[in-house]
Amino acid sequence: FLSHDSMEGNNITGQLFRSVKSKAEAEGYEIEAFNADGNANLQVDQFNDALGKSPLAIILLAADGDAVVPSIKKANEMGIPVIATNRDVNGGVFTNVINDEKQGGRLQGEYMAKHLPQGATVVYLTGDMAISGAGDRWEGFKEACLDKRPDIQLLAKTATGDWSEADGIKNMTLWMKMFPKIDAVVAGNDNMAYGGYLALKANGRADGVLFSGVDATDNVLKQIEAGTMSQTIMQDVDNLGAAIVEQLKIASSGQKLQEGNVLVPLVGITKDNIAKAKH
Repeated sequence: FLSHDSMEGNNITGQLFRSVKSKAEAEGYEIEAFNADGNANLQVDQFNDALGKSPLAIILLAADGDAVVPSIKKANEMGIPVIATNRDVNGGVFTNVINDEKQGGRLQGEYMAKHLPQGATVVYLTGDMAISGAGDRWEGFKEACLDKRPDIQLLAKTATGDWSEADGIKNMTLWMKMFPKIDAVVAGNDNMAYGGYLALKANGRADGVLFSGVDATDNVLKQIEAGTMSQTIMQDVDNLGAAIVEQLKIASSGQKLQEGNVLVPLVGITKDNIAKAKH
């Protein structure tokens, strides 16, 4: 299990590692973990060390989607399957077990289409468009909300963002000056949605606004529980872990793994089902 960062915490990486480890060990597999701590060169060294042990498979959360490609190609030559997840990889042959990001955006769009009144106004905070999931989340939202409800007006959308709370605050501060009425804030992740919420709240404009993000972060879950934010989309690490272990089982049976994407659905979290998101 080659990770781009620590597997100790309660972030997505930590949750995913624990999910894979527990499910794999229950099937009799041994998981060895390597943490690159954000260092692409270190991860390449770790990858090559792992290949030297002739493992059944490499599970990869890439620190850098380009730097790791030569190591993936080396694994391809050795006949060792590579199972990528959670992070973009830009070359070599691998199985990509990932969340269905477009479906996550659709869940946001369906929620807004259902709950917004006629003629409502929306702003959209885009994630980092260098990461494919950002565009997929936007497309899913657009299809499920804006395309289905032409009465809903998209007031503004950022071209790209950095996933941060500061990004949400900065853009919302500008938009509040431009738009006297904002009915909903939809964002590519929870940090930006939360930043948007804080900016509106500081100006006494958050009441009655619907907020939706992605990631089920603790601070957004608290706001959903309190009724001040509306929805988040949760990466289902249990199903993601199960899908990765399913690939290990295929590899151990001697079959060739599917190339390309294995999509795992995300889960919409609101006040009604927030217990699902408690880690």
